[in-house]
Amino acid sequence: MAINARRKRSVRFNLKRRNKSSRIRLAVFRSNQHIYAQLIDDSKGVTLAQSSTLDKDIANGLKCKSNIEAASKVGASIAKKAKEAKVDEIVFDRGGYLYHGRVKALADAARVGGLKF
Repeated sequence: MAINARRKRSVRFNLKRRNKSSRIRLAVFRSNQHIYAQLIDDSKGVTLAQSSTLDKDIANGLKCKSNIEAASKVGASIAKKAKEAKVDEIVFDRGGYLYHGRVKALADAARVGGLKF
């Protein structure tokens, strides 16, 4: 667990160091059963929007809530909520996870939804 926490801390440190314009951060968390995404304004310390496979509109019609299809739905949903919150440009925080599989599917769906990384 210590290695994962160190990798996560390293990713966040580099994001904050490179994020000079204080863009909104899209943070991703994945568990064995679900995937979560939230838009965080670090300058104010507030969460602007969140989406996950626990949401009823996303969970309906999904056979499995922990696969690439589910992650794509969460990505599309968070992009829609970002547009409603008038957020166009974000910084993608993969949270120490490798950028492939579910994390990549979520990011690609958010890009298709109109978010700029």
